[in-house]
Amino acid sequence: MAQEYVVIGLGHFGRSVARRLAALGQSVLVIDRDPQSIQEIADQVAAAVNGDSTDERTLRELGVDSMSCAVVTIGANALEASILTVALLHQLGVPRIIARAVNDLHARVLRSVGAHEVLNPEAEMGQRLATHLVQPSIRDQMTLGDAILAEVEIPAQFAGKNLRDLDIRKRFEVSVMAIKRGNQVLANPTAEEVFQTGDILVVLGTQNAVRNLSRRV
Repeated sequence: MAQEYVVIGLGHFGRSVARRLAALGQSVLVIDRDPQSIQEIADQVAAAVNGDSTDERTLRELGVDSMSCAVVTIGANALEASILTVALLHQLGVPRIIARAVNDLHARVLRSVGAHEVLNPEAEMGQRLATHLVQPSIRDQMTLGDAILAEVEIPAQFAGKNLRDLDIRKRFEVSVMAIKRGNQVLANPTAEEVFQTGDILVVLGTQNAVRNLSRRV
């Protein structure tokens, strides 16, 4: 069943979020102060409104208080608007508020006024790039609390062996969640699944554990 989302702020990140949600079949309302940005995306979402998200009356008239989730992606040139918008969404009782931050201080303020989740896309992309430069065998990663979910190229010596032979959980203290093999994804592989050259492991573990595994490549 489709949920109702409001995306506030149509920079590159906001447009990307709105378009992807709509492509996934969700009902998306977008709000931005720039008429041109609204015009460019209007035919791709359920509703696009040129308005001021720091105005409580505007948010109420648009029915934002009944939305399943609000995503605030207002850019660095309008930090006050970003904070005020999150505070208003919190007062309106929106059950899930996700906000984009530009630095750690901004993130702390956003959380203090009601954001449930705070993202810093630029910092996260920088961290991923740095990790890839130092540990190229780690294709991608996502932080999950104290653990990370990462894609790691299999070491050459793993090819032809299975999970039972390698005992990866015990040796490296990571859980193998899936194996990516070409265009296939083998979720929850069995202990008898034999690794092939070029396989990519999707593993869950601490940063140190994943790093130790990647060093075997």
